[in-house]
Amino acid sequence: MIPKRAIYKPPFVKFLDQRLLPNKIFYVKTKNARQTAKAIKDMVLRGAPLIGCAAAYGYAIDLRFQKPRSWNKLLKQTKGAADILKKSRPTALALFYAVDRLHKKTLSFINERKTRPFDLKFYAKLIKIVENEAHKITQEDINSTIAMSNYGSKLLKKNSVVITHCNAGSLATMGMGTAVGVITAAHKKGKIKYAYASETRPYFQGSRLTAWELLREKVPCALICDNMAAHIIKTCKVNAIIVGADRIAANGDTANKIGTYSLAILAKYHKIPFFVAAPIPTIDLNLKTGKEIEIEERGEKEVIFIKTKRIAPKGIKVRHPAFDITPASLITAIITEKGIIKPVNSKNILTNFKK
Repeated sequence: MIPKRAIYKPPFVKFLDQRLLPNKIFYVKTKNARQTAKAIKDMVLRGAPLIGCAAAYGYAIDLRFQKPRSWNKLLKQTKGAADILKKSRPTALALFYAVDRLHKKTLSFINERKTRPFDLKFYAKLIKIVENEAHKITQEDINSTIAMSNYGSKLLKKNSVVITHCNAGSLATMGMGTAVGVITAAHKKGKIKYAYASETRPYFQGSRLTAWELLREKVPCALICDNMAAHIIKTCKVNAIIVGADRIAANGDTANKIGTYSLAILAKYHKIPFFVAAPIPTIDLNLKTGKEIEIEERGEKEVIFIKTKRIAPKGIKVRHPAFDITPASLITAIITEKGIIKPVNSKNILTNFKK
């Protein structure tokens, strides 16, 4: 059983601190949007769907933290909370989707009542409306992971050997996960012979998190370094590569953890399917191609240090793009809660989006 990733319990939201996994289970408390945004930025939690749910709870708890005395102050407060949260991780679309959805509810509530005097009873009602919407977003995420897992497991043959990258399991969502959810669902159906988790430098989401999840789910598995993938695919008869996504453009170009693009190229060369599992809120129809997706560059310390141990010489320059873009042409299918998108193109994505 994977511990709960987020617990909404006013006056706090509690987040499972994934930086300490797999060695320690500890929860970080936040009481407003600023603290929640810091938790997201500092990698207390990660994974696009979970970031979206966390941001929703961060927006909601901020309403309880602030004490506005007028509609204008409330407008300023909620816009500030929304802006702070959306700046925490620029690549993950689910974050923007969740915050904008809650802020739209807030603006609608205020516009209906701003001609009347500000009343704390109205404010209490708004808090409940926003909290209910945040809970709804979380439940939708849980439901979507179940649906994706069912659809995705059907794509795998019996005795499949698979590779996954980064962490797209329960720890990346409020449900059973996206890519790892597909793997665990397929395992329960007797379809997984073996799963390989790539370590995912520099933050080791694969070795710390995915390997931990696969072991807990009793999936036959092994951990590999990122640069071992080609050899493993060639010598271990890998049948498929399954990954998650942080943002998908309208044409199917996909942003995911750095190293995903390399795996897609390897899959193409070795003629094995490359699957992306991601919920509908990950698809950004406003972006025509992956060239328009903003790639987050994180700090150099995550590259030159492992925990507190320096592994690179002082003075070395560092590049740290956290994501890369996999072209739609390299993706065999995208698995969503509404079904399978195959072949991956703008028309099929729009059709799936509108279901």
